[in-house]
Amino acid sequence: MKTFNFLLIAIAAMIYVIGAPATGCGEPFGNQLWSTNGWQPIKNINEKHIQELGAWAVLEHGRYVNCRLWFQEVVSGKQQLVSGMNYELIIDASDDAGKHGKYKAEVYEQESTNTRKLLSFSKAN
Repeated sequence: MKTFNFLLIAIAAMIYVIGAPATGCGEPFGNQLWSTNGWQPIKNINEKHIQELGAWAVLEHGRYVNCRLWFQEVVSGKQQLVSGMNYELIIDASDDAGKHGKYKAEVYEQESTNTRKLLSFSKAN
C-alpha cells in the first residue's frame, strides 16, 4: 500500500513538472509581490480616502507631540495588503509659520473592524 501511494505521488509530480510552462531567467512570473514584500504604489494618490487618511495621520501625530502641522496633501505613497492595509504616505504639511515640509506617515487600517493606527510619523528625506 505504501509503495502504491508513493507511485501515485511520483506520477502526479511528474505530470505537474511536464505540464508546467517553463519560465526563463529574468522573465516575469506571478504577480511579483514577493520582490517588493507586497508593497505596491498607490495608483490614484488623489483618491478621497487616501487624502483623508493623510489628513487623519497629521491630526493623530499632533495628539502625541508638541508640534502643530497643517495638512496640505498626500503627494505619494505605497500600500501593502495584510489583514487590513498598511500605507506609507508622503505628506506635504506646513507648520504654524507656514513653512512646508514633507513627512512620512505609516498607517495601518482595517476597514472591516473600523481600526486605524498611526504606526510612525517622521520628517521625510
